[in-house]
Amino acid sequence: QVRLVESGGGSVQAGGSLRLICTASGYTYGSNCIGWFRQAPGKEREAVATIYTAGGNTYYADSVKGRFTISQDNAKNTVYLQMNSLKPEDTAMYYCAAESGTTYCSGDADFNYWGQGTQVTVSS
Repeated sequence: QVRLVESGGGSVQAGGSLRLICTASGYTYGSNCIGWFRQAPGKEREAVATIYTAGGNTYYADSVKGRFTISQDNAKNTVYLQMNSLKPEDTAMYYCAAESGTTYCSGDADFNYWGQGTQVTVSS
């Protein structure tokens, strides 16, 4: 059973930083796609960033390019989302998602495993 646990959310002022952590268990950390998604109240869920664990290829939504960085620590089965220069519009519940044994990894990839989410609130 694949399990994803997010942590690192919180409340910050605009311009601040947070680092989200997604710890995965239950599958072999090989050719997998790990993604961060977010959903604000009244809005659709959107892909923020993805990383292909086998090659390190990444994808970023235009709204976060240059501010967010996704990275991985294969030894710890962990993926990070470093969020800098946060804006009030980044306020949302952030979810970690994973798909194992895949060769396609991007914002529109299919993800079968999801975490419970961690709240990020950015005040102006």
